[in-house]
Formats: sequence, C-alpha cells, structure tokens
Amino acid sequence: MRSLFWLRSVEKKRYQVKRVYLNVVSSVILAGAIVAHASEKTDQEIAERLKPAGEVCVEGDPCATAVVATAASGASSGARSGEDIYKASCTTCHDAGVGGAPKFGDADAWKPRLDKGIDTLYANAINGVNAMPAKGLCMDCSDEEMQAVVDYMVDKSQ
Repeated sequence: MRSLFWLRSVEKKRYQVKRVYLNVVSSVILAGAIVAHASEKTDQEIAERLKPAGEVCVEGDPCATAVVATAASGASSGARSGEDIYKASCTTCHDAGVGGAPKFGDADAWKPRLDKGIDTLYANAINGVNAMPAKGLCMDCSDEEMQAVVDYMVDKSQ
C-alpha cells in the first residue's frame, strides 16, 4: 500500500513539473513574440527619426527650380501679423507664464516691462532676456515682425 501511495506521489510531482515546464516554455515563446513585435516597431520609429530632414538641390536639377519658385512665392506674401506670429511661436511660454514670461493679457505682469519703455521691450524680444531666447526661437522672424508681436501682446495686455 505504501508503494502505491509513493507511486501516486511521484506521478503527481511529475505532472506538476510538466505543467511548470509548459508554462515556462509558453511564457518564453510569448515574450519572444512581444519583443519581436516591439523590435520591429522600434526599428521603424528609429528609421523615421533618422531619415533626412531635406534634400540637396543643385543648380540644374529639377528640384532647384521648385525651390526658386517657392522662395519667390514666399517673398511676395509679405510680413506676417503680430497675432499670427504670437499664435505660432509665443503661446507656449506667454500663455502659461513659463520661465517668468509675462502672461498674455495680464496687465500687472506687463506694467514693469512697459515702464522701461517700448524700445527696451523690442530689444528684449529681438535679443532675448532672462529665460527667453533671442526672438523667442522664431528665427525666421524679422526684427519688424518681432516688433509687431510685441505691439500685439502689449495692446492685448492693457
């Protein structure tokens, strides 16, 4: 009788070992599939980030005439309005007051700056001040456009 009990005990342990083994194997296979899928997705994301930002056009290439046409049409569009530039480049900091930037429409925040004079505001907007980089990183903005942005912001903050 004792040997029968022992035999059942051994069979039960073998069954448990088989179950554990199957669980481990299936987990490894599943993990491998997940990693393979994630790796493929990651490879695609890396390739997207590493692709060239542009292309080189040499005079005489078909793309060179397209660049000249685009530049000519952009030049004819004229200066952008202060509001357009504000919405495109300034809202990130001036809507939330990031880095001590005076909030748009907050007369109390703008008063000490206005007390220094509009020319100082223009110079600070063009050259940068404190946490604000030059031109607020709007590097395609002309000095006149930056002055228009300052005028727009000051007008809306009084």
